[in-house]
Amino acid sequence: MQSFRYAIADVFTDRPLAGNQLAVFTNAQKIPEHLLQQLAKEIGFSETVFCYPASGEGHARIRIFTPASEVPFAGHPTLGTAFVLAAPLQLGLIRLETGAGVVSVELERGPSGRIVFGRMSQPLPRIEHFERENELLAALELEQSKYPVELYDNGIRHVFVALASEAEVAALAPDSKALAPFGFIGVNCFAGSGKNWKTRCFVGEFGISEDAATGSAAGPLALHLARHGVVPFGEEIEIRQGEEIGRPSTLYARALGSAESAEQIEVGGCAVVIARGEFALPGNI
Repeated sequence: MQSFRYAIADVFTDRPLAGNQLAVFTNAQKIPEHLLQQLAKEIGFSETVFCYPASGEGHARIRIFTPASEVPFAGHPTLGTAFVLAAPLQLGLIRLETGAGVVSVELERGPSGRIVFGRMSQPLPRIEHFERENELLAALELEQSKYPVELYDNGIRHVFVALASEAEVAALAPDSKALAPFGFIGVNCFAGSGKNWKTRCFVGEFGISEDAATGSAAGPLALHLARHGVVPFGEEIEIRQGEEIGRPSTLYARALGSAESAEQIEVGGCAVVIARGEFALPGNI
């Protein structure tokens, strides 16, 4: 019999049963390679993390799986794993080796010593114009985007479509079949002003239809707004997501640098560990 232990955290929330769900296998060395994707699919969360000893300058190496495939980087898995691993180690900063490079996460503790907030420095994205803009707008049943539709790639590819109001974002009901031709791209629809923004992320090809909190898109969204003069570089924005699927989430993000050269992208939020368990599987599976 094989036994694989894991923790479950709700990420980008300060209360259980909200935010984005995450499973973290804290010691994945003995898990056979062919079981990784099967375990992620069995759990069914938007992402599952498998932790290994560091191979370079990090404290640990992580691999991230959606129910459908492995991805180099994702935001809520990185932040949630930082909460899970750093808690017993009493670390104020943890470095996690991802497929997109080492991501540092600074952690804040409350009076009791419990971690209450984390802030990660994300990989800087590659940016390009999204050539299928008209096709995407048609799939979303929208006439236009308030700002340019561009693609940001920081390990996961995201496109951003700006709507006129938060009510319009809430009312979206895209057909997953219409979005399927865009493949492994997060389609992010957002609206807001100043420091307050609402977003939804549709990610059908990743094995789920809509994401509750998309940390890998929060940083690029902050950069997108700053590059187009909507918010100043260096100003932190608050992003609300997940209400429409019953998983309200809050993310914080800011971009440092200039329109010509992004220097740093930071994304932060809370997380709570709500459960621990184990898979007990036959040795011949």
